[in-house]
Amino acid sequence: MFTHFLRHNSIASIVLTFIRVYLGYMWLSAGWSKAINGFDASGFIHGAIEQASGEHPAVQGWWAAFLENFVLPNMGLFNILVAWGEVLVGIALILGIFTTFSALMGISMNFAFLFSGTTSINPPMVLMTIFILVAGYNAGKYGLDRWVVPFIRTHITKGLHKEQMSTHGFN
Repeated sequence: MFTHFLRHNSIASIVLTFIRVYLGYMWLSAGWSKAINGFDASGFIHGAIEQASGEHPAVQGWWAAFLENFVLPNMGLFNILVAWGEVLVGIALILGIFTTFSALMGISMNFAFLFSGTTSINPPMVLMTIFILVAGYNAGKYGLDRWVVPFIRTHITKGLHKEQMSTHGFN
C-alpha cells in the first residue's frame, strides 16, 4: 500500500522531489571541494582499518581487509571515484536524471562510509535514499527523467528488442 503510494501518487512525487534535491545538494556539496581541490582519503582509510581491532571493533575485519588490500594500493583511483562520484550523484539527483541509478550509487557510497566506521549524516541519507529507490520513476518525475525515461523505454528498448528478434531469425 505505502509502496504503491510512493510509486504512483503525485503528492508523493512532489515530496520525493524535495528529498531528492536535498540529497543531491548534500552529495554535491560534499564532493565539490574534494573534486576541485584534490582529495586524499588515505587518512580516512587508515583510520577505518585501525577501528577493526579491539574488544568492540567499529569496522568488520572483512571490510578492513578489503580497504587494506584493495583500496589502499589503488588509493589514487579511489580518491577520484569518491570525489567525482559524490559530485555526479549530486548533480544527477538535483536534475532528476537517472534518479534511481544515482540514488543506488549514493546509497552504495553511504554504506561504504558506514562500513568504514563513520556515521555522520550517512544514516539519514540512507533512509531518505531508500524512499527514492522504492519510488523509482516517481522520484524523478519532476526532473529530467520525465523525458529521459520514456525516451529510453521507447527508442532504446525497441532497438534492443528488434536486434534480439533479428539475431534469432524472427524478422
